[in-house]
Amino acid sequence: MDLVCLGALLIDMFPAEIGRKLVEVSAFYPKPGGAPANVAVAAARLGMRSAFIGKVGDDAFGHYLAGILQQEGVDVSGMRYDPEARTSMAFIAMPDVNSYDILFYRNPGADMRLQADELDRKLLQSARAFHFDLLSLGQEPSRSATLEAARIAHQTGALISFDVNYRPLLWRTPEDARACVMEVLPRVDLLKLNEIELEVLTGDRDPAAASAQLLDYGPALVVVTLGPYGSFFRCQAGGEHVPAFQVETVDATGCGDAFIAGLLYQLVTPAGERVDWRSQLTLDRMREILRYANAVGALTALTLGVIPALPTAAQVEQFLNQT
Repeated sequence: MDLVCLGALLIDMFPAEIGRKLVEVSAFYPKPGGAPANVAVAAARLGMRSAFIGKVGDDAFGHYLAGILQQEGVDVSGMRYDPEARTSMAFIAMPDVNSYDILFYRNPGADMRLQADELDRKLLQSARAFHFDLLSLGQEPSRSATLEAARIAHQTGALISFDVNYRPLLWRTPEDARACVMEVLPRVDLLKLNEIELEVLTGDRDPAAASAQLLDYGPALVVVTLGPYGSFFRCQAGGEHVPAFQVETVDATGCGDAFIAGLLYQLVTPAGERVDWRSQLTLDRMREILRYANAVGALTALTLGVIPALPTAAQVEQFLNQT
């Protein structure tokens, strides 16, 4: 398996209007969501063999979500169904096309109840890359299950990818979230975060200086997404800003998930070939990789919703050739 993602699979309730606060939205429309699940689908669209591990309710929404992933070519053999908890939901408001607010309905949600003894160990041992985010580390038993999954994947040589994906409303204080991230960093090869998360972790929003700090904690590669301004990478060879593509944004939701899928695709299976990801951590190659990832994110911004907007490899190549 090229990529195994673990974490939340939930129903995103998208707003009927853009430009309104959460309490002002007149209606919401259900769409498949959950950052790690989005990454798994985005990777499959690009041509990777991807799988998803997580827990949903044994309810209509849970089985619907599993079906969507299967339709997209994602292996769902590692999914589990909880008869005692509902599939989680997230209500979304978009004050503008480049930002969004989220209110989670999970008390607890099924995704929070994944246990270590429910993990598909053979699937994890087969992974060339393993991806997860902070959402599943905020509570037990999903925290222990996530860390155990990362340990299993690491033992067999997988690239360990971590998206901070900080949601303030799910943490008592920013310091609690920071402590959780800093504890897991030594186990991570690829760290992906945005400017706000950069400041939470380091007290500094400057990608060049702050990424250098984070590299010292263990990751081989730190990548900072900058929204409409592109992205920044830092590895032992150095760090650089890679400009964004200018597009007419319809919905920026999920662009970061699409970006990390493009990044992992280029690191692990560029053009369908299997390579040692560490050999790609050069300045020239990282410029190419982030340009590709920026393109995947830009194309995702052109359509409302996440999964319907995720591009194929052919669409990305066409976009890059025309730009």
